[in-house]
Amino acid sequence: MEKMSRFRPPLLQAALLAAASLGGCYQPAAYPPPGAAVPPGPHPPSWPALPANAACTGDLARFQNVVWGDVTTGNLNQSVYELIEADLARAANSCAAGHDEEARGIVRSAKLKHGYRAYLER
Repeated sequence: MEKMSRFRPPLLQAALLAAASLGGCYQPAAYPPPGAAVPPGPHPPSWPALPANAACTGDLARFQNVVWGDVTTGNLNQSVYELIEADLARAANSCAAGHDEEARGIVRSAKLKHGYRAYLER
């Protein structure tokens, strides 16, 4: 019993010394100064007015919502978002011109090209 009591203080001292030395490693996060510029994030698309009852309008809106959610949560890179948006802008222009099937084909192609599920919806 006497031997155990002799080894306790050095062990306790070592633990306290380790805790004290590690405590000095903590550094608070550096926050940007007030008024610092925030990097630009994704922006909503500027499409022409789409026909209210066209199937392409629904296809565009649904896919845009999915893509917007992916890019704002960080699941999609900004550069890929811009590529998808270029395809969706083409589809929106076709949809606004009354070319429903062409617009839906462009949306479906964009989904397949970028790894999204593309169902045949009629």
